[in-house]
Amino acid sequence: MANDDPVQFSAQRRIDEDLMRIALGEARLAWAANEVPVGAIVVIGGEVMGRGHNSVVGASDPSAHAEILALRAAARAIGNYRLAGASLYSTIEPCAMCAGAIVHARIGRLIYGAGDARAGAVRTHFGICTSEFLNHRVEVEEGVLENECRQMLVSFFRLRREIGN
Repeated sequence: MANDDPVQFSAQRRIDEDLMRIALGEARLAWAANEVPVGAIVVIGGEVMGRGHNSVVGASDPSAHAEILALRAAARAIGNYRLAGASLYSTIEPCAMCAGAIVHARIGRLIYGAGDARAGAVRTHFGICTSEFLNHRVEVEEGVLENECRQMLVSFFRLRREIGN
């Protein structure tokens, strides 16, 4: 977040952390369904308008990522696929599919927890949300509750390896 006022930055950081905790709650729902624990929410005017958690296995849908489901829910809630000015919170750096959808939805701000060395398409690879080749750019804030977001994923995959899943 580009802001030189430390008080305003601190207040926004607290808001971001509170909202990321809601996304982490969505990630816990994914875990409970034996899905990779990623959660996302879309916030418009301070109100959560869309929620999602990974559901690719249960829905037999390769596009049922947390971010996509949150975008769909928010678009239905406001009756418009363009979510200009909205903020999307995700527990992990979005993949190429989700980053593309974020741009197409005209999300104003993306806030994510943990980077994704393998598939992250926002900062780690591609820079989709800030690409000068696209007609919309998204403000990106990374690392909000990073440790909690990363630990959930690490714990999930460790447990899966231990039980041979």
